[in-house]
Amino acid sequence: MKVRIGYMPLTDSLPLAVAQEAGFFAAEGLDVELQPEWSWASLRDRLLVGQLDAAPMLAPMLLSTSLGLGCIKKPLATAFSMGLNGNGVTVSPMLFQGLCALSEGPTPNDIAAAMNKLVAARASSGEAPLVLAVVFPFSCHAYQLRHWLSVAGLDPDHDVKLVVLPPSQMVDHLRMGHIDGFCVGEPWNSLAALTGAGHCILSGYQIWENAPEKVLAVSRDWVSRHPDTHRALLRALYKAACHADENLVESLSLLAHPAWLDVPEEIIRAPFSQRLPGGLTGQPFPAHHFHVFAGFHANFPWRSDAAFLLQEMQRWRQCSLEETNTFAAQCYRTDLFRDAVADLTSLPLMDSKPDERHAGHWQLPGEPTPLELGPDRLLKVIEAEASGEN
Repeated sequence: MKVRIGYMPLTDSLPLAVAQEAGFFAAEGLDVELQPEWSWASLRDRLLVGQLDAAPMLAPMLLSTSLGLGCIKKPLATAFSMGLNGNGVTVSPMLFQGLCALSEGPTPNDIAAAMNKLVAARASSGEAPLVLAVVFPFSCHAYQLRHWLSVAGLDPDHDVKLVVLPPSQMVDHLRMGHIDGFCVGEPWNSLAALTGAGHCILSGYQIWENAPEKVLAVSRDWVSRHPDTHRALLRALYKAACHADENLVESLSLLAHPAWLDVPEEIIRAPFSQRLPGGLTGQPFPAHHFHVFAGFHANFPWRSDAAFLLQEMQRWRQCSLEETNTFAAQCYRTDLFRDAVADLTSLPLMDSKPDERHAGHWQLPGEPTPLELGPDRLLKVIEAEASGEN
């Protein structure tokens, strides 16, 4: 049986590239055909009509599709998270200069305060609102950008104009002056920054530490009809994600090929080698601000992640849902992940993380050994704790 997997050309598609090129799919007896897509809506729609069997999908998109928000309602499920982090906020040179002139410091909160002043000045002078792009309304990119704007004291639905663009088109639209900034995954922030099209002022990590990103989406009926194939997919992707983390430089080189991202290798590697200038000072972002493919048990489909994203959807008035935990459990199949990789890794004794946020590494009970997890704070908590340390 040939398994058709769609994907968006992004750095976080690396586990797919490794699984295909390094033979992890073949080792699990899978014949996989990888098909690139150029917009998230197109990828979703092809999965819905059965032209694709599986696809790494924006985690909130899996939830919104299962609820029928803005599309045909179709119950989807995931048993695999593709990794953590990878997003950034990039702005035009003109907006960057304006923020530099108004900011009183280098922190994300300082930049947010400068954004507030700049937006107010534009409104008082009768200028049009800033145009900021996200990859999809139901995306961690949208929620990270919205959260940062809310920290700035701005209403994302009224004080700026949010538009949707495909990831690979963001840099061109920024260069042409169609938008003033964007929140997107790599390598598009690095491409903008290292070619002079824009400045990456924030990493997604500075807004939400070790945030989940894409998940492997499948329809629930496909899983029920092909349980063994799905299990083999999970095993192959888990082994590939571990390989990517352990052999990062070698693995990233795969993505430079025209069949994948067709972006220079030095651009793809930039955030991992601390060569992506960041903030208002140009100080490179630390490498840990970007992709984690398997570390911190990144591939476990935590139901608490789904519940949090559903809360964000309700926070921004995108949906109304009472039984978030029940719905999260239907969409995030921790049981299938456990069954597939129990012999490959330690597994948590629970399906959700505690509500408490953590500033450093922390542990959860696991079998056969405890799980080591990473920081997971949101921006307001990060800034408050940093202020308390001074």
